[in-house]
Amino acid sequence: MRRPLYKQWVHDYGWFVLLIPLLLVSWQSVVTLGWVPSFIIPAPTSIVLALFEDSHLLLGQHLIATLEEVTLGFLLSVIGGVMLAVGMHIFRPIEKALYPFLIISQTIPLIALSPIFIMWFGYTIWSKVAIVFLTAFFPIVVSTYDGLKKGDGDYTELLLTMGAKRWDIFRTIEIPMALPSFFSGLKLSIVYCVVGATIGEWLGGTEGLGYFSRRMSSNMHTDAMFASILLLSLLGISLFITIVIIEKQLLKRRGSTK
Repeated sequence: MRRPLYKQWVHDYGWFVLLIPLLLVSWQSVVTLGWVPSFIIPAPTSIVLALFEDSHLLLGQHLIATLEEVTLGFLLSVIGGVMLAVGMHIFRPIEKALYPFLIISQTIPLIALSPIFIMWFGYTIWSKVAIVFLTAFFPIVVSTYDGLKKGDGDYTELLLTMGAKRWDIFRTIEIPMALPSFFSGLKLSIVYCVVGATIGEWLGGTEGLGYFSRRMSSNMHTDAMFASILLLSLLGISLFITIVIIEKQLLKRRGSTK
């Protein structure tokens, strides 16, 4: 018998929820007792207070800037990644020619590329979008391509013997079987997008949570710096959960139409 939803949630995440207050209380106590200087690690209450005091900057300007960079880079990486994965799957010469370049691209540190993008695009949003794109592109291409290859099996051979065309096989077999792998790549890439945007803002930004964090770090305002880091973490978690919800709804709808 299936458990109710709330009981299943408690069973899966109950210990995690209980651990969070314990960690926060321990953290607060360590800083309050002076075991760790507050300019090294601020207390959680100081971080929350800084978040409220700088909310007009963090929420009204820098969070929006980071979200724009993440959204643009993510959408471009999804479009480009899916197109390349489909091209490599359908035309094997494309795979043999470009797949090694994908691997090589992951060996180049993004920090080394950031000055190049700044030189090309200046201190505009597009230098950060380029970094986000490169960060998220690889997981989407590889996961989509691997997912499409799962359709090369008995179902495909059966449809071919029945006279099915290549497009029919791609639409009815390969795309549905690739969806779980595709969404796995999306969940990885959306988190990487936040990391990529932060790197771009840290090295050459004029706004965004990464830029705010760097500025507060240089001024030794660690509570405000941790507040921006908290927002970055919450942004990544929120975007990840959004992809998970879309995945569940789409796969549930696809399963109900069978």
